[in-house]
Amino acid sequence: MFAVDPRVLAKVAPILRRVLVVDPNPHAARLLTEIIKGMGAGEIVVEQSQQRALQAAADLEPGIIFTERNGDNLEGEALARALRRSSLPCRRAPIIMVTADATASTIIGARDSGVHEFLRKPFTSADLLKRVENVALKPRDWVEAVGYVGPDRRRFNSGEFSGDRKRKADRPATGAAAMAAAKDQAMRILAAALDQFDSDPMQAVRAIREQAATLKSLAMKASDSRLAVAVGALEVTLASGPPSKATLAAPIGSLLAMAPPEPMKKAG
Repeated sequence: MFAVDPRVLAKVAPILRRVLVVDPNPHAARLLTEIIKGMGAGEIVVEQSQQRALQAAADLEPGIIFTERNGDNLEGEALARALRRSSLPCRRAPIIMVTADATASTIIGARDSGVHEFLRKPFTSADLLKRVENVALKPRDWVEAVGYVGPDRRRFNSGEFSGDRKRKADRPATGAAAMAAAKDQAMRILAAALDQFDSDPMQAVRAIREQAATLKSLAMKASDSRLAVAVGALEVTLASGPPSKATLAAPIGSLLAMAPPEPMKKAG
């Protein structure tokens, strides 16, 4: 194991207390496990299939997950999507995809499935530690929508998007601007969740609840009573029996009418 600053290891230690490694190749899994042990990892569980990995995630509640992209009985992207859309306590755990198949399309696929980081084989211990540092010390905003569930995808420099707000560094510099951006994103997700409700009702409701909580927090911070009342109406609807697209349309419509999301800018 290469020399590592003990202060760095202390900072990444919390997410390495319980680690899940998913790889059908025993040799590759063993190599990865040894490196992680050298970083001070606690309990490490290794699984070879997607089904067993999901069960292990439920039992272990890992702080971080490493997965191969594909193999016998494993599709890493499908595993990530299933975990993100599950009700498991670890559904937001950082996922690092480790694979030799590192084309532009596979990187974009990993990003869009909800993976935090991508590590290309062969890799060094320093490469692996850098990815662990990224997820442990540079947390990204969580996006709870219908079409996508996972960390803010702007962390990935995939190259296919050249328009507005490509990088995480593009965030608004002022507190007021940041609140306005958060409000706009919540409104966008609410509109999309209502539009896509029939395709995945369970995830749509979860996305709507998440945005309601975000908007309620923003209303309190800004002392915006009109927004607070409108969000309250949505919360009442969510709490009044199983919500449906029909029952959610009015309160979401009222919110969108109050503060319609800004039109998307074209890339390029």
